[in-house]
Amino acid sequence: MLQRKFDEIVKSEYPKAKDAKDTSIHYLGKMQQEYNIDISKVLMATSLCSDDINIPSTTFFNVLFGPFIMGGLGGIPFVGQTGMTAFAHHIPDEGSAFIFYGPHIGITLEGELGKMYRPRMEEKGSSCGALMLALSRLENEKYTPVLKEDDYQQMKLEESLLPYREDILKSNKPQKAITDATYKIIDKKIHEHLKTCKDEFPVDKVTLLGGVIINTGHGIDDYFDARNFEVIDLKTY
Repeated sequence: MLQRKFDEIVKSEYPKAKDAKDTSIHYLGKMQQEYNIDISKVLMATSLCSDDINIPSTTFFNVLFGPFIMGGLGGIPFVGQTGMTAFAHHIPDEGSAFIFYGPHIGITLEGELGKMYRPRMEEKGSSCGALMLALSRLENEKYTPVLKEDDYQQMKLEESLLPYREDILKSNKPQKAITDATYKIIDKKIHEHLKTCKDEFPVDKVTLLGGVIINTGHGIDDYFDARNFEVIDLKTY
């Protein structure tokens, strides 16, 4: 009953979102059947937020090797070109590469975006915490992030969001808008790093799946709003 209620709430905001487990099954099947990829030899990389709540979000983690973790706060691939190269060098012999990426956002039964009830916590908290913190700071028109060594990732995340600031703050759902903007940033960086490092890969094709993870509540399946699925031919990329 609770799962059904969450399904209605999630679909009201993300009509194309699917249960995270169904998402995994769907795309693993697609990789096997349409692209003839042997999933027993796939190394997965993730560019997801560091938040612990994202670990159980999909069964990709239970099926594929890895993950090689590229993402930091907000899901930005902070490992850069060095990390992408390292991932390329770890792919199994005659194997394949899969990159799963995107930001996350919580939603409550009341339909409140950017919030969720975490395991064993009575009070609801932010999700994504880094993005909701960035939003609260960007709402101050005088605020400009200053890069500093002891909080580099948060400051870099906020700096990356500055070009989207006006659109985010104009939105009637800024929590959703900042999440969508972060997806665009991650998607662009993943493609840029992959193109720069393509010669490091011992395989011809790399599979990408990008979107937004929607966190629900403890014991309830998360959802995934897929934005991009592609199998890139590195020979022509």
